[in-house]
Amino acid sequence: MKRSEINRAIRRMEQLAAAHGFCLPPFCGWSPADWLHRGGEYNEIRENLLGWDVTDYGLGDFAKTGFTLVTLRNGNVKAPERWPKTYAEKLLMLEEGQYSPMHFHWSKMEDIINRGGGSVLIRVYNAAPEDEFDAGDVRVHQDGKSFFVPAGTQIRLDPGESISIPPRLYHDFEVVSGTGPALLGEVSMCNDDENDNRFYKPIGRFPVIEEDEPPYRLLCTEYPVAHSGIS
Repeated sequence: MKRSEINRAIRRMEQLAAAHGFCLPPFCGWSPADWLHRGGEYNEIRENLLGWDVTDYGLGDFAKTGFTLVTLRNGNVKAPERWPKTYAEKLLMLEEGQYSPMHFHWSKMEDIINRGGGSVLIRVYNAAPEDEFDAGDVRVHQDGKSFFVPAGTQIRLDPGESISIPPRLYHDFEVVSGTGPALLGEVSMCNDDENDNRFYKPIGRFPVIEEDEPPYRLLCTEYPVAHSGIS
């Protein structure tokens, strides 16, 4: 994935968040030069991968398969004594024509909330014991309502609506054509992108980056090590 694509995506999401009145935390606005002067007092950001995350899932076609997101808060399942938060929150942007591939989480339960912009379709399947799609009906929890839908049904979320996603519920994302880019919220248990995602078709999670221009913002995997301050 080209750095220029990442830079454009972050700028687009900053604009979309501002248009819908969602104020990002200060660290989301830091430049790469700013990060050189951030000491160990900001290790919660570094160690819990807070901040920007743009991915094409290693497929090389971000316009068709990809996501732009920012992790606003998170605990750490590997170091709960050091970082004891049991919850996480993200803000995500999905453009029209983009697709976020089918996956489930082994442990994490999450709510996906449409914060504004376009309408989103989320297709759902239960995972069978061998991790294939289960053909049985899926129980859906949507804004206080519980109901069943056939396997493979797409649940539509208009702005303000949400859905709860328990562990081992396969789900994907796409935007309803003609409704514009969608700004999504995610409220969940601790997030562990390295170990807790099971994609239906094996793909990557973080991109390989071609540096065709300087970074506008650092991604959450790119922060320099702190050499001063409280750790």
